[in-house]
Amino acid sequence: MKKFVRFCLIPVVVLLMTVSGVFAQDLLPAGKSWEELRSRPYPQWFTDAKLGIFIHWGVYSVPSYGGAESYAEWYLLGMKSGSPQRLDFVRKNYGENFTYRDFAPLFKAELFDADEWAGIFKEAGARYIVMVTKHHDGYCLWPSKYAPGWNSMDVGPKRDLVGELATAVRKQDIRFGAYYSLPEWDNPLHRWYEDPNDSIGKYVEQHMIPQFKEMVEAYRPDLLFTDGEWYNSAEQWKARQFISWYYNLIGPDAIVNDRWGSGADIGFKTPEYSSGGLSTDRPWAEVRGLGRSFGLNRNEKLSAYMTPAELIHLFARTVAYGGGLIINVGPAADGKIPLLQQERIEQLGHWLKINGEAIYGSTKWIKSGEEKAVTLERIDPKIDFNWVRNSPGYPIVEDHFTAEWNGFIKPSVTGEYSFYAEADDGMKLYIDDKLILDKWEARTEGTDSEAMRSDAKGTKTKGIKLEKDKYYPVKIEYHEDVQNASIRLFWESASVPREIIPTANLFTEKGLAQGNGLKGKYDSMRQYMAYTKNHNNLYAIFFEWPGLEAELKLPENVQVSDVSLLGREGSLNFRQVDGVLRINLRDVQFSEILGEYAWTFRIEGTGF
Repeated sequence: MKKFVRFCLIPVVVLLMTVSGVFAQDLLPAGKSWEELRSRPYPQWFTDAKLGIFIHWGVYSVPSYGGAESYAEWYLLGMKSGSPQRLDFVRKNYGENFTYRDFAPLFKAELFDADEWAGIFKEAGARYIVMVTKHHDGYCLWPSKYAPGWNSMDVGPKRDLVGELATAVRKQDIRFGAYYSLPEWDNPLHRWYEDPNDSIGKYVEQHMIPQFKEMVEAYRPDLLFTDGEWYNSAEQWKARQFISWYYNLIGPDAIVNDRWGSGADIGFKTPEYSSGGLSTDRPWAEVRGLGRSFGLNRNEKLSAYMTPAELIHLFARTVAYGGGLIINVGPAADGKIPLLQQERIEQLGHWLKINGEAIYGSTKWIKSGEEKAVTLERIDPKIDFNWVRNSPGYPIVEDHFTAEWNGFIKPSVTGEYSFYAEADDGMKLYIDDKLILDKWEARTEGTDSEAMRSDAKGTKTKGIKLEKDKYYPVKIEYHEDVQNASIRLFWESASVPREIIPTANLFTEKGLAQGNGLKGKYDSMRQYMAYTKNHNNLYAIFFEWPGLEAELKLPENVQVSDVSLLGREGSLNFRQVDGVLRINLRDVQFSEILGEYAWTFRIEGTGF
């Protein structure tokens, strides 16, 4: 049974002031209609910017801990819901009676230098940042009068962190954007994930709206990134009125994201941990961390971090699809951005210094690039995977992949066995060439912002008679659509409790001395080249060096007049025959190939 521990973060005096009506007034004008808001042009600066830096930093940066695949910034909810991993970590390292609130004095930010951060982001090539001003734990990184004793001026750093960073990035000509969590896990007016979803009225009117306005009025962000909206409607969040007020305050440069509750259907789209291939007529940006978490998670493995090539390829892919990337850094509690994170984003910046003309201000072409079929084959010991939003392994991509496992299952005991599967998105199980479990239909994924969904629901078969030590052919088919990916296969009988089918009972071949698992084969399409259009030129960004000759299939109306490699002086020899452009690379010296991980060819001509 899960134990829920309550942490009251808002002093009684605030509640008394609220009850007395000081805050419980209508702070927003009626606002424009949704139709008027949706027809408002999106600012060109955002469409042109392409690269933003997300910053998740707060009280959760003190423990900076969670499961290797979990979001460290969700630490408070883990404690409240009785997560053994997080509670045991606190007891072991901080004491039996230590609460989440006790982390705040340890969040000192003693090494935080806003100008240093701004310089790092400038070196990375970022055109805007999105700073988490308040996450779901309610702790504010500015001196909010609506969170006394629970903000960075009153406890912890004793500094206005939002104000310092906003000033520093603007000096570097980087736009300032602000993330703000609409709900809070432990506000007494409404405890998100505990109280009924429809009971947020007082919280919205008496706390969220006035606090949100306070932050926006103080720092005037060009971009607002809201989150946590998914259990309520835009009407309940008063989203239309707030967006109207915000647009009127900031002017035509203001932009909001798409996480305002059901019925809003507004703002730039924010897919999270996707493969970066969104097709939409609205501005959008892929949102993800360099690793699996946004807040710093010291329990992450090096393999969880994107390589420079993976980061650059994902970025180029998002731009080729008409979007951009908001890549996250998770600073430590002392205010230092981990060196590996600095290195990764500065490697992206180095690539941009050479290839930026194909990126900043670019638009998508008639096609986003070229793909090829890729396969990964291996032996998997058992069917027990939770890839979350990750690839099963290179070269398979995160979304839209399939898998098939083949081999034999050999029971240790004769009996009637039932099979049980959990899968996101779909799976089929065949035993002895008979379909016995069909869970192929994809489930509804929910919004991109809902990072902590419940696990996929399971499906159970009827009993099947299996004999001891007999080999039965087994085949499992699986498909992944978008977002979360997982599959787990169980069995049970009168003498075998429900369990993941053990490796000891799975065989790649008959007659093996001991079980070794099943043969797995994964398939997907993988992009190896991206197109962008800019400065009346076409740009072809190759994720693999083409070799002695690069070949591009172009529409018949395209007439090429010149081809060059960005970073290299001079033109390249080429020939264009029957819609195929062949670029001769035999004379290109290694020393002339600047940059790494992806190479861009500028193609000049007509018909683009």
